[in-house]
Amino acid sequence: MQNWITDFMEQFGYLGIFLMIALENVFPPIPSEVILPFGGFMTTYSGLTIPGVVAAATAGSVVGAIILYGIGLLLDVERLEKIVDRWGHILRVSKKDIHKADAWFDKYGYWTVLFCRMIPLIRSLISIPAGMSNMKFGLFVIFTTIGTLIWNIILVSVGAALGESWEDITYFMGIYSNIAYALIAIGIIVFVVLFIRKKKRS
Repeated sequence: MQNWITDFMEQFGYLGIFLMIALENVFPPIPSEVILPFGGFMTTYSGLTIPGVVAAATAGSVVGAIILYGIGLLLDVERLEKIVDRWGHILRVSKKDIHKADAWFDKYGYWTVLFCRMIPLIRSLISIPAGMSNMKFGLFVIFTTIGTLIWNIILVSVGAALGESWEDITYFMGIYSNIAYALIAIGIIVFVVLFIRKKKRS
C-alpha cells in the first residue's frame, strides 16, 4: 500500500496529497504517518513547498473529517435511544447513560476533538461522536483545523528534514501510537470501573 500511496502523490502532487489525506480520514488504515512525511520529502526534490503540502493536507483532513461528522449526525442520540430501548438490558446501558455521555461531550468535546486530531487512527474517528453530539459545526471545523494543522506541520517538516530517510519516522510514530493507545485504554478501564462502582452503589 505504501508504494501505491507514494506513487499516487508523486504523480498528482498537491491534488494527490489532498485526496490521500481525505481518504485517510474516511478510511483510517491508510496511514497519515506515511503520507505527510513523504509529502515533506517531496519538497526536497520537486516544486512542492512545505506550506503548500501542509495546506493541501489540512484541506484534505478537514474534508474527510466533515464527511465523518455527517455520518455522526445520522447516528444521533435519538437513534441511540432506540437501540438502548431494544438492547439496553443486554448492554447494561440506559438512556440516562447516553445523555450523560452526550452532556460530557458537549462540555469537553471541542478540546477532545483538538487533541485527538493528533493521535493516529483516533484522529479520524473522533469526528463521528462530534457529529452524534450535534457539536456546533463551525466550532467543530475550527478545532479540527487547528489540531490537524499542528499534526501536519510537524510530520511534513520532519519528512522534509529527514529527506531520503523520511521512512525512519514511521518507527517513532509506531512508538508514539502505542503509548497513546495504552493511555487511552487505561483511561477507558478507569472509566468503566468507576461507572460499574457507581451503578452498584445506586
